[in-house]
Amino acid sequence: MLKLTYTEGSFYLECLNQSLEQWVAQRVVLAMRVGQSLGVEPSTASFLLPVDLPGVDLLQAEIKQYDNEIIALCACDTEYIEVTLRGSWLSENSETALGVFVTTISDAPNNNSYLSLNGDLLQMGGSVPMSSRFELFVHQLWQEAQVCTSVMRE
Repeated sequence: MLKLTYTEGSFYLECLNQSLEQWVAQRVVLAMRVGQSLGVEPSTASFLLPVDLPGVDLLQAEIKQYDNEIIALCACDTEYIEVTLRGSWLSENSETALGVFVTTISDAPNNNSYLSLNGDLLQMGGSVPMSSRFELFVHQLWQEAQVCTSVMRE
């Protein structure tokens, strides 16, 4: 499961080894216990990746090959590509820009490996569900983009 946490000035992407249903159920119970309202609605979330980031071409190929409706790519300009995910938005109300977006990306059936940034196929360990192959790869790309961005700022 991928979780994007939005704050006033930024967002953070995490890859969680928990089912979407379990995580949402726990969040609903927490909101009930603390007396907080919580809305859950279908939504999309987007973030940018540098076009020249190693692995973006592999991500494009994987998305085309499996025709996944949960994740899409769109060229923004010559420097960035937009990654759009379909999932659920959780927040106190639908009008706020602060909240959490969660999604699960399914993989091709019977595939027990995932891509790494250097293009190798890595075998999945027993503790990582097969459905997280795309999620691990997207998270890895996002982390690399953060490293590239912080190096460019310095």
